[in-house]
Amino acid sequence: MVILEKELNGKKFMLVRNSIIEEKVDAIINPANEHLAHGGGVAGLISRAGGPEIQNESYEKAPVPTGQSTYTTAGRLPFKYILHTVGPIWNGGDAGEPALLKSAVTTALQLSDRLQLKSVSLPSISTGIFGYPLEPAIKIIVGAIFEFLASESISYVQEVHLCDYSEEKVLEIKEIIAKNF
Repeated sequence: MVILEKELNGKKFMLVRNSIIEEKVDAIINPANEHLAHGGGVAGLISRAGGPEIQNESYEKAPVPTGQSTYTTAGRLPFKYILHTVGPIWNGGDAGEPALLKSAVTTALQLSDRLQLKSVSLPSISTGIFGYPLEPAIKIIVGAIFEFLASESISYVQEVHLCDYSEEKVLEIKEIIAKNF
């Protein structure tokens, strides 16, 4: 369910309430750890739904530094790829977390364009088990998405979804976006 939609430079940003594995996009972005061990949270959900090939391919690509991204096939999931991005673990905000979170989002979106994807969906990276507080994270994530979509150098990506299955969290994200963008 689309909660909010904005157009930037002829491209769409959508805040959606949905399970990321049910999104109708070319690829989804998985919030991963550096080892690409997809045990819990959204990463675990994606890995379990997609089958063991996602985890097996991920181990071949690991480690991935915080703030960087890579990709694998989507296994049994209906996407072209799973993009894996490593967001920062929250340590109070003075350990470079804002720059690392922006880099995690930006490198995943840039990779989406290099892979010639038209649409991609991502969760609110680092706000789950990595403990990043929602409001500052959303300001960074949405800011990075808007900056990417406004760029003239994008060739393929036409639509980016920020996705969460929780109605309460999506409404909170909507308020943060309305307040800041």
